[in-house]
Formats: sequence, structure tokens, C-alpha cells
Amino acid sequence: MLSVEENQRLTQVGPGSPMGELMRRYWHPMAATAELDENPTKEVRLLGEDLVLYKDRSGDYGLIGRLCAHRRVNLAYGIPEEHGLRCMYHGWMYDETGQCVEQPFEETVRPESRFKDKIKLPGYPVENMAGLLWAYMGPTPAPLLPRWEQLVWDNAVRDIAITEIPCNWLQGQENSLDPVHLEWLHRYFGEYVRSREGGEWKWGQATPPMRHQKIGFDMFEHGIIKRRVLEGYTEEDDDWKHGHPILFPNILLVGSETQSALQFRVPVDDTHMFHVSLYTWKAAPGKEAPKQDFVPYRYVPLYEDEKQFVVNMTFNQDYMCWATQGPVARRDLEKLGESDRGLIMFRKLLDEQIDVVEDGGDPINVFRDSSQNEALSLPLEKIKFGMLRTNYIPLEGGETSAVPEIEEVLRGWADFYGTPVGAEKLPS
Repeated sequence: MLSVEENQRLTQVGPGSPMGELMRRYWHPMAATAELDENPTKEVRLLGEDLVLYKDRSGDYGLIGRLCAHRRVNLAYGIPEEHGLRCMYHGWMYDETGQCVEQPFEETVRPESRFKDKIKLPGYPVENMAGLLWAYMGPTPAPLLPRWEQLVWDNAVRDIAITEIPCNWLQGQENSLDPVHLEWLHRYFGEYVRSREGGEWKWGQATPPMRHQKIGFDMFEHGIIKRRVLEGYTEEDDDWKHGHPILFPNILLVGSETQSALQFRVPVDDTHMFHVSLYTWKAAPGKEAPKQDFVPYRYVPLYEDEKQFVVNMTFNQDYMCWATQGPVARRDLEKLGESDRGLIMFRKLLDEQIDVVEDGGDPINVFRDSSQNEALSLPLEKIKFGMLRTNYIPLEGGETSAVPEIEEVLRGWADFYGTPVGAEKLPS
């Protein structure tokens, strides 16, 4: 367990806090690109700061302080101009750096005034990649946005699922270091939930079996590799031989040879998380993926009603467990066991990288050399959970939408291997 002070060090993300300063060294997804095509302004809260994201009429993006410096009104209701965002109240306009560039009445009555030069809101860089808008809120110069290969595949289709969860980001990321919850939360509990909906409760006799015989964790250059051996399989199966990565500090990559999902646990503030799942389906060898004009997105509901969590979907089972630990988990009260070795390793890594930042260095996964940031390849199982591709090509996940382009890509894989397309929702 951690002390109260140690827990605060790893969970507080506001400006000046140790974890907040570490997190400000990274780019974070904050919205789907298509959201700004539908509405050019959006309120954003990120790392404890209230901001407004906007797209101006030239197509450029800005991320600036949410409240106008003049009379403190919400700029999410502002007017996007050709180059900047204009306050709807008195016409003050700000550029993408947060600098005030126009004060219409002030400039009319005092043409010589340089008052606007003294007015500046917080302003942060924005980049557009893989259907997501990314923010960097740290010191300059900004590092490169990491080009994980799933983000830059061009012969692929994508889909985005977003959920806002009322708990600290670390509760979501620690879930990635916990292989054993798969067999209990997603299989045993999942069967129980299905039985309450009229299905048969098999009491843990799911096929394929999901009982863990061995788990392992290895450090690598981008974070930690998670491995497992399930009952009926060996260390020669992909789940142990290759495993899949937890990318420092707040990303999980899961998937198979047909599909991958990058999951981002974005800190909104100390007690809220913005969870982004970016699904990518790469075309089968010799096939062409259909062209997407935009990457579709949706916000996944957390509750069935005001009190009851949705629990009949794989990811929502995770969300329920994260949120019911409380806004910030009491790690000073936990009792860790053998299955928690990965959590302990990850917490130590967080502490080490906080120290690196406090000593003036760059933490891991901060890239500044473009030649080392072309398409960052990562280890990943081709056949997940030991399942043979001869069974079917799975539609993995649980949050994905019925996007026609996805089914077309999957049918390409089915043709490639001569197998049917299945609909089993596999947990992560």
C-alpha cells in the first residue's frame, strides 16, 4: 500500500504538482476531430485547467483559457474568426497562443493604445492526428507527438469511443497492470450479468477458459509489457510470448492481427478522467481499406439511470470498478497480493519519472528527434487469448460502432484466412 502522501504524489495533476508536471510533458487527446467540424468550440478541462478548444475559419485549432480576460465570460460561446476566437460579449479577440489581438472599442477611442499587448490567456499547442485533437500543456519547446504505428497506418479504418468517468486517471491505468481481473470481472461477473438478462449462468465454465496460471511483467523502452498464461495454453502462445504493452504514462495497447485499440486515460483533474478508445482495423494483406471522410466517434454512457452503472459491456465493467473505488482510491487502505506485482512496478516507474522531471530531464516517451518518431512499432499478440484464427475473425471490444467500413475490412481478413466473421465480444 501507499501512504496518504505517496498517493497524493501519484494522483494530483494540477499545475505545480509532481504528477501534474510529469503529465504536462506529454500530448493528450482531448476531443474527436469530427466534434469541431460539428461545433467549432468546445469546453475542455484538462490537468485541472478550464480551457476552450476552437477551430477558426481558416481550419486552424486553438486551445486557450476559457474565460475572457475582460469580463470573464465563457469563450466556448465565442465566435471563430479567420484567425482566432472573438469574445461574443465585447468583441475582444484571441489568437491560438491566447494573446489578445483585437479590442474593437478600445482601439476606436484610443488608436495608439497597446493595451491588448498586455492581455494574454493561457494558450497551448494543438495537433490533429488519427481523428483526434491532441494538446500539449508543458514547457516549451514542445516535444513531438508520438507516432505510434496504429496512429499513422494509412491502409486502415478507425473508430473512436469516449467516456467521462468520475475518478482519478490512475484507477484506469492501474487496471492495465492487472491481468487477473479478466477471468473474474469480464468472464465470471459477465456471465452473471448475462444470466440476469435471461441467459444461462455457467458459473465460470466459459469457453475458452480464462483462468490464469501465470502472469508476468517486463520493462521495455516505452513502458511495461504485460504477459499471461491461461489454462490450456503455454508460454509459446502469444499471450506470453509477445504480450501487449502499457505505454508510459497513461496508454494501453490491446488487440490482435485484425484490430488494435489504443486506450488513453486522460487526467481531467484529480477526480475525473477522460477515457478515449481509438480502434484501428488494418486492411488484410493484399486488400485496400475503404476511405473514411472522417473518423466516427461516440460518447459511451456510463449509467443506465442516475445510480446504476452499465455493466453488460466489457469496458463498462472496467469503468464501474474504477469509479466505485471513489474519486481517488484510498491506496493507504488497500491490501495487495501476488496478482498486484504489475501495479507495484508501475507505481515505482511513475515515481522514478517524476524524479527525472524534477531533475530537469525528459521522461520516457518524450520524443524530440523526428527520425526516431516515424512509426513507432510495438509488441502485440497476433492471436489473443490463445484463440486460433481458424475459429473466426472476432469483432473485438464492446464499444465499437456499426461502421460499414469496419465490417468491410474484417471481411477482407475473413477472405484472407477463409474463416467466418464472429461477433464474440472479447475483453481486454
